[in-house]
Amino acid sequence: MEHHITIKSGTLDLAATLHYPLAEDRQSRRSGSKYPLVIIAHGFVGNRIGVDRLFVKAARDFSEHGYMVLRFDYGGCGESTGEYGAGGLDSLIEQTRHVVDYAHSIDCVDPQRIILLGHSLGGAVALLTAAKDKRIKTLVMWAAVAHPFNDIVKITGKQVYEDAVRLGEADYLGYKFKPAFFESLSNHHPFEQIRRFNGDVFLVHGTADEVIPPDYCPLYQKVFWLRSQGLCDKDIIFQADHTFSSGAAAQQVIEKTRNWLIYQEKRREEWYDWTI
Repeated sequence: MEHHITIKSGTLDLAATLHYPLAEDRQSRRSGSKYPLVIIAHGFVGNRIGVDRLFVKAARDFSEHGYMVLRFDYGGCGESTGEYGAGGLDSLIEQTRHVVDYAHSIDCVDPQRIILLGHSLGGAVALLTAAKDKRIKTLVMWAAVAHPFNDIVKITGKQVYEDAVRLGEADYLGYKFKPAFFESLSNHHPFEQIRRFNGDVFLVHGTADEVIPPDYCPLYQKVFWLRSQGLCDKDIIFQADHTFSSGAAAQQVIEKTRNWLIYQEKRREEWYDWTI
C-alpha cells in the first residue's frame, strides 16, 4: 500500500510517498504493532523515483519484507516546491530532519528503528543529519559523496562554479545555483562528523562508478571503525555504476541492503533475548 503525501519544511511543501508493509508481512513484533521505517534521501538534482526507478524498486522491496518506507523530493526537485540549492547543504539537512519529524508522528512507526538511506549527495546529507539528530538509529549510504564541494563541482563542471561566483548564479541542467550553494558545500566535512553518530552503518558502492570514486567506500568504513560504538559493514558491487542503473546492479544493491537490515533486526532481537 502506497500513499502520496506532502510534508511541510518551513515554506516548502515536500512531495513524498509512504509505503506500508504488505498485509501478509504485518506480523507482531517485540515493539507491538510498530514497524521499522526506512527514509530514502535522493542525490544531487535527483528525485524520489531515482534513475531507472531505483528508489521505487527499493521501497517496494523493503515494504514486502516488513518495512515502512518514506521517500521524498527535496525542495525544488521532483514534485516539491521551492528552488533546489537555495539555503545550501544546511537546508537539505533541515529538510531531512523535518521528514524525520513526520516519521515520528506516524503511530505505527517504531521510533527506535528509524533508518536513513542516502544516495550520492544524499548519502553525505544522511550522515550529516544523523550526526545532528539522535532519532536516526541506522544509516545506509549508497555511493556516498565524501567531499561535497569537490565532488559536486566535479559533477557540474568547474565552469558552472566559476560562472556562479562571477555572475551571481549559474545554470546546471535547468537548475540555478548561486555562490552560497557552493560555499555551503565547502563548509561541511562528512568525515569530521562520523564520530557523532553511534548507530550501525551499511556502505555500498559500485566498482564502475565514474561520478563518485569507489575508494570512498573503504575509506568511510575505516573512519567509522574508529568510533567507540556502532558497527560498519560495506559491500562492493562489481561493474555497478553510480546509480546502479543495470538490472543486475539494482537488484544487488537492494537485496544486499535488505538482507543487511534484516540481519541487524535479528541480531538486536537475539541480544534482547540474551539480556532478558
